Amino acid sequence: MNKALVTGANKGIGYGIAKELIKRGWHVLVGARNKERGEAAVNKLNAIGKGKVEYLKVDLSNYTVIASTCEEIKDKHSDLKLLINNAGIPGDMSVLSYETQLKDIIETTQVNFFGTFYLCQGLISILSKNNGKIINITVPTSTNPYWNPLAYKASKAAQNCMSEHFAFDFQKNNIPIEIYTVHPGPTTTDLNGNMSLPGFHKPDEVGKKIVDLLYDEQQHQGEFIEIYPIVAE
Repeated sequence: MNKALVTGANKGIGYGIAKELIKRGWHVLVGARNKERGEAAVNKLNAIGKGKVEYLKVDLSNYTVIASTCEEIKDKHSDLKLLINNAGIPGDMSVLSYETQLKDIIETTQVNFFGTFYLCQGLISILSKNNGKIINITVPTSTNPYWNPLAYKASKAAQNCMSEHFAFDFQKNNIPIEIYTVHPGPTTTDLNGNMSLPGFHKPDEVGKKIVDLLYDEQQHQGEFIEIYPIVAE
């Protein structure tokens, strides 16, 4: 049974991804910071009746917890095949770029980049043994007519850069890990206050599209894939 860790899998797109993986018979580790919410998601996912699911504490704001999580995976889940970095925080999306507080940039980047980087780094040894994959859920970081939160986009720009460099170095050094980034497109989640507008998609729809990429028999190393591209009017 293939095994995956999906961070932020207790809600939103992460939950949609976990749900689709379980439908296809995967063993999913629901990575979440809050144990109560994580275990609640596990209970709902178990009701699907396929695959296997369990909770794993993942707190990307705390390096000690990340290190402990990696050690637990090495000890109990050494067959991990897939890491999906979905967890993230939005930061303050209401302020203009030049009014953004430094504290907001630091906190957002800690979770969306530094913590994600540290988790990836801690699991490379396992994923390389299992010819694994890393998928980073991200966004385009250039300005657009709809929304331009500096803290969030800056943190994702760093994550996108990490993905490109990891892909380059994995390939150059014959490390058997495939890494790529996926932009889900407009999706109704708590990240955007559960916004629902024409052209927005549900997390389950997005989750299925992302999991489909695992089965398309294509090589996506280093790619930036847009599931539902934003089209400016």
